[in-house]
Amino acid sequence: MRLIPLLCIPGVITSCQVREHEQPNIVFIMTDDHGYQALSAYGGRLNTTPALDRIAGEGVIFRNSFVCNSISAPSRAALLTGKHSHTNGHIDNRHRFDSSQVTFPKLLREAGYQTALIGKWHLQSEPTGFDYWNILPGQGSYYNPDFIEMGRRYREEGYATTIITDMAIDWISKRDKSKPFCILVHHKAPHRNWMPDTIDFDLFDDADFPVPANFFDNYEGRKGAELQKMSIYKDMRMASDLKITGTDGDSISQSEKDYISYLGNRLGQQHYKAWQEEYGPLSRDYNAHPLTGDSLAIFKLKRYLTDYLRTVQSVDRNTGRLLDFIDSAGLRDNTIIVYTSDQGFFLGEHGWFDKRFMYEESFRTPLLMRLPNGYNTRGDISEMVQNIDLAPTFLELAGVRPPDEMQGISLVPLLKGSEVRKWRDALYYHYYEYPGEHDTRPHYGIRTERYKLIHFYGDTDHWELYDLIGDPQEMRNVIDDPSYDMEEESLRNRLAELRRSYNVPEEE
Repeated sequence: MRLIPLLCIPGVITSCQVREHEQPNIVFIMTDDHGYQALSAYGGRLNTTPALDRIAGEGVIFRNSFVCNSISAPSRAALLTGKHSHTNGHIDNRHRFDSSQVTFPKLLREAGYQTALIGKWHLQSEPTGFDYWNILPGQGSYYNPDFIEMGRRYREEGYATTIITDMAIDWISKRDKSKPFCILVHHKAPHRNWMPDTIDFDLFDDADFPVPANFFDNYEGRKGAELQKMSIYKDMRMASDLKITGTDGDSISQSEKDYISYLGNRLGQQHYKAWQEEYGPLSRDYNAHPLTGDSLAIFKLKRYLTDYLRTVQSVDRNTGRLLDFIDSAGLRDNTIIVYTSDQGFFLGEHGWFDKRFMYEESFRTPLLMRLPNGYNTRGDISEMVQNIDLAPTFLELAGVRPPDEMQGISLVPLLKGSEVRKWRDALYYHYYEYPGEHDTRPHYGIRTERYKLIHFYGDTDHWELYDLIGDPQEMRNVIDDPSYDMEEESLRNRLAELRRSYNVPEEE
């Protein structure tokens, strides 16, 4: 592998160090809404993910990886820019990403990398900083998805996760082999509404999923949780979410009409036949024996988890294909493989699906890395890391000093196994989108190794404090418990320091 001198980038990097560095290839795999609970390397009991576990087993697994804003587009913007939402300007899904700003793919490209993006983009503006891009428009479709390839829109037959993997393998095969490369392989799965590949329809049919201990949470003492609308029991749609049709009787709902129309327009004859064979009997059986109350809530949970985990299974299988290809192509020794999700996801905890909250299942995200030669660290990394850290990490791996405007911290010292005497002791989180889907109120907060302090603001002014050692499920808000007064004062002061250090506007 050649040694490449890296030059400063005028107007972008103000303190770049010119040095020679062996530049590793970067394969950055990201899913949408993959909760760490559905990844067996994290000890989850719901499913097994052998290919993803392989990345962890042959590399490192970050046990405390978090996001800075648990919603899709802002999370993606934070990953690209290495900056918090208020700094990169993409605070919610309604905004259009300012693609003129500095991103790690742009800097890698300037440093001699060939760059590509394949799969989900979800940032409204066109991708910049890539030699090649082929993206799903908007949320994309699981079946026979549309793609936009460098501005040209077309439809591809097949299942999205498999197609995206095929495209990634094809691009790597045909790349300019004189250059190091960085490819972003970004899947739609397992985003709502969890449509599995037809070859996975037999999975989890007889699974006895455990019901989370706090599934029937009453949200006492937690105003932000009480006001949400992401209940599996109350808010999950029978047709489009759970694939159970006919529950409306003769007065079919608009939601079910839209769902049936989507299937007819999107699924080809073969897929539609398999779909009817899978979900038709489920619908007929449910309509013959309808449920209510707690029984209906648990039925919805298990129906939801079945299809969610089926979509994860396709991600795992296709990740295995990609790993096998990289190894067989002789790329293993100088390629870093990174797997993460744009955020976590509730899989029945607190009775919920979706994300958005600063509570652990949403805030925490999986992060696995298989490292190139020269990085001998293996196993668990326990330091608290955040999605804004990936951009400066990729740059330092490539020998490019991250620009000062990036707010993340390079993870390279952790990957080298170096003794890091002073790592961050707290994380800052901020969710903005309101009013919006699920009625999640805007909030910001701080998480330390043991405590979490959250402030909900806007049309509700409410503080929550959790002792994560004594209450890992975040069921007891101790903000009014006098025995935590000292911890609360310390956390409020540290939160104010973080907000000042990140230049968070006072009105937010």
